Amino acid sequence: MIAAPGATGGSETRAPPLAEDWLGESPFSRSQADKERVLLPALLALTAHHAAACPDYRRLLALAWPDWSRATSLAGLPFLPVDLFRSHGHRLVSVPQTAVRSWVRSSGTSGPAVSRVALDEAAVRLQARALALVLREVLGPVRLPMLIIDSRETLSGAGATSARAAGILGVMKLGHHPVFALEAGEGLDHPIVTDFLARYGDRPFLIYGTTAVVWGRLHQALEARGATLDLGRGILIHGGGWKRLTDQAVAPAVFRAGLARSCNLTRIHDFYGMAEQIGTVFLEGCDGLLHPPGFADVIIRDPRTWQPLPPGQVGVIEVLSLVPRSYPGHALVTGDLGVVEAVDPPGGWLGQGLRVLGRVVGAPVRGCGG
Repeated sequence: MIAAPGATGGSETRAPPLAEDWLGESPFSRSQADKERVLLPALLALTAHHAAACPDYRRLLALAWPDWSRATSLAGLPFLPVDLFRSHGHRLVSVPQTAVRSWVRSSGTSGPAVSRVALDEAAVRLQARALALVLREVLGPVRLPMLIIDSRETLSGAGATSARAAGILGVMKLGHHPVFALEAGEGLDHPIVTDFLARYGDRPFLIYGTTAVVWGRLHQALEARGATLDLGRGILIHGGGWKRLTDQAVAPAVFRAGLARSCNLTRIHDFYGMAEQIGTVFLEGCDGLLHPPGFADVIIRDPRTWQPLPPGQVGVIEVLSLVPRSYPGHALVTGDLGVVEAVDPPGGWLGQGLRVLGRVVGAPVRGCGG
């Protein structure tokens, strides 16, 4: 049975079947009011699950949110700073250690203090289903030939799986005949890409890579050679690594224009996600905004008071998701600044439309870029 709010846990507690209820519907079909109405009790139940299953999380709730079970809005739910998984990720686990199948670590954080999150078998399956649900909104229901703007060696690292590798493995389930476009040294493998296009370039195909890698290893590599590729039938899904491009004055519009020039790419969808909520991505819609799917949401908080801010005001991004079940990562305050620019826009995806504006000053560099 699901542990009641405030329970101390026991061997009979198990993760509540919450996110599965959302995986049979279009991820952007609920109005914001309806979404909040249904998400609140589901996230309260998930908080109760983690309180029962994770002693360290339970102690945090007792210290900082003793009345959490009385929350009447999403903004009233307890949240953790995402960087807590850098220092205490090995202790923030809501399944028995013997059930942990793998650890996912953040890719963009330098040094030994990387974020670590524990996944059991059920979490791996759920995250794959959640990711597929969202990306099929732009890829369609049929698996497409897949060009990966990365090297195969990214998948072969020892120890915990990097977020960059986890992203590749997750999206690979949506494609077929995957081809890695980069050599071991991460230079562009022109013969491999040319062969891929000879076989699949006359039909829609999937392209996946982290933002910084796509820009540096594909676009800039082509421009340096004075070469172009015709990837015009491709659909590019990319995310992570924006901090590096921002430092190079590469804004999203510059990114798009560059890829249109070097690769004839026009169908491009950014996503916002992180190692601490693998499987949950906010996908870029036709309006250029990032949209949380039905099983997730976003809150913008004032960095001085931590109170929620209304649409149109800039603050720190908090991400909510029903997917994290093997660890208490369902409500996380990030180190990113953002603003909600649209709510239930006419003719567009319902829910909130987020724009990420950059890092909070002094926040550690994070992401999936390489």
